[in-house]
Amino acid sequence: MSTTRAATTALREARDRLRSLRTSYDEAVAGFAWPEVGSTFNFVHDWFDAYARGNDRPGLVIVEEDGRRASYSFGELVTRSEQVAQHLSALGVRAGDSVVVMLGNQVELWESMLALIRLGAVIMPTTTAVGPAELVDRLDRGAARAVVCNAADAAKFDEVPGAYLRVAVGEAPTGWASYAAAYDRDAGAVATLEHPGNGSDDRLLLYFTSGTTSRPKLVEHTHTSYPIGHLSTMYWLGLQPGDVHLNISSPGWAKHAWSNFFAPWLAEATVFVYNYARFDAMALLGQIRTEGVTTFCAPPTVWRMLINADLSGGPGVLREAIAAGEPLNPEVISQVERHWGLTIRDGFGQTEMTAAIANAPGQPVKAGSMGRPLPGVPIVLVDPVEGSVVEGVGEGEICLDLSVRDGAGPLTLMTGYQGDEEKNAEAMAGGFFHTGDVASRDEEGQITYVGRTDDVFKASDYKVSPFELESVLLEHPAVAEAAVVPAPDPVRLAVPKAYVALVPGHEPTAETAKSILHYAREHLAPYLRVRRLEFYELPKTISGKIRRVELRQRENEVEGSRLDGEYRDEDFPDLKG
Repeated sequence: MSTTRAATTALREARDRLRSLRTSYDEAVAGFAWPEVGSTFNFVHDWFDAYARGNDRPGLVIVEEDGRRASYSFGELVTRSEQVAQHLSALGVRAGDSVVVMLGNQVELWESMLALIRLGAVIMPTTTAVGPAELVDRLDRGAARAVVCNAADAAKFDEVPGAYLRVAVGEAPTGWASYAAAYDRDAGAVATLEHPGNGSDDRLLLYFTSGTTSRPKLVEHTHTSYPIGHLSTMYWLGLQPGDVHLNISSPGWAKHAWSNFFAPWLAEATVFVYNYARFDAMALLGQIRTEGVTTFCAPPTVWRMLINADLSGGPGVLREAIAAGEPLNPEVISQVERHWGLTIRDGFGQTEMTAAIANAPGQPVKAGSMGRPLPGVPIVLVDPVEGSVVEGVGEGEICLDLSVRDGAGPLTLMTGYQGDEEKNAEAMAGGFFHTGDVASRDEEGQITYVGRTDDVFKASDYKVSPFELESVLLEHPAVAEAAVVPAPDPVRLAVPKAYVALVPGHEPTAETAKSILHYAREHLAPYLRVRRLEFYELPKTISGKIRRVELRQRENEVEGSRLDGEYRDEDFPDLKG
């Protein structure tokens, strides 16, 4: 048996075992072993082409807001990506070269990723939201040799120095090569590119983290950590061959590769994308029904907007409802369950790894819990003070055990933060990969998110998890988003303060503040009471995550002094106590 065929067979057997045990969590975890794919695994040559070549089933469907629809079969994606790979190779892209891919949800994104993997090049997915200053940093730290972007974004690179290849999708400006020239190659005459001979542990992906608390880190993944590691993500999503999978996330961030590339194509499922400039819940629901979406993953923000729409039309043929990106509050889960009879299953992971903890298909979902460790992922809770493993019921930092696979570490984990040995040493200290997230585990092994290690704080000597308070605040009809941070207080050391963004139609008045504070008081224990509130435009990273660090700094700078526009519980006599 050839090396390629052996790798394909091993991966297929591991995948099919997870598929067959989709709703049998205990058995799936107990008997799971990562497939042995050899020393030169390549996702495209050894997996994608094996089932996609000549396959007429749709591999990618993109629908635009104005109704335009484009469908590409798996076979077409093979051919088109071969044309692009030949073109990029002719322009000088070689195995091991880092290439910035800065595209939206368009067919060229999927083609170029397939093409670069074919060549053994290194992909640097980049959001179109970045500006020139951020691009200078990314191209420098990632040692980029080439850039692929839309012609509309080409001007951003005028301020980014370097002798790198520039390839434009659309009308290429002066000095840029045309991406579309790839299609001029006779598809029938394009020689099938040979396997580049990349090592299975060679780097494949370079991702910048969202930078919620510090300068974005540069995460390095290999030809196995994401392409094979996302078997855990596929299992969580509940994907099956022939499924139509819709995931709402922006290109350039790791979750897009998780659920719009590796996981669905490991399952031989169709990737469905709906592009829109402005979110419209009813339009999205219409697409889910019209396109026969079977599995749907979206951030909690989208789920919250959906439950405020008319769900009476039903979910169509939707089988799996998934949330990701931030913890999901129980109220959203209960509403979707009531209207559609589907239970939203959330999970946990990071750019540094694949899906790690989740509510698996067919398993009962405990309110507030994000589930249990996924197959092949060695999750442990570690006492942040003692550094020891917390056994059984308890609370600790979510970590991955680095001693597994005879010391090779978790297959699902990055190789490290490129160019930052200090951060690597900190993240891998004590034989564990430290996620920086704290969670509790109950007697059933269910893991519940508590918060970031630097977000959890004490008030009146009680430990406060911002997420717990934010979940309650989000249940109030006026609250669109909320972030809770400690506000210095001379008596209690610190008190919980909520920064709130309102749902359109609600005004930032004293009456609204009183209503929200009253709701929180009625639904939280006295020691968790939100005692201050401010209506505020929440600071976010370019990936949309709230930067609580900025809000904490804002509070520390005033040292407890009252900020303009801030409401306190003592402003409302009937709320005091």
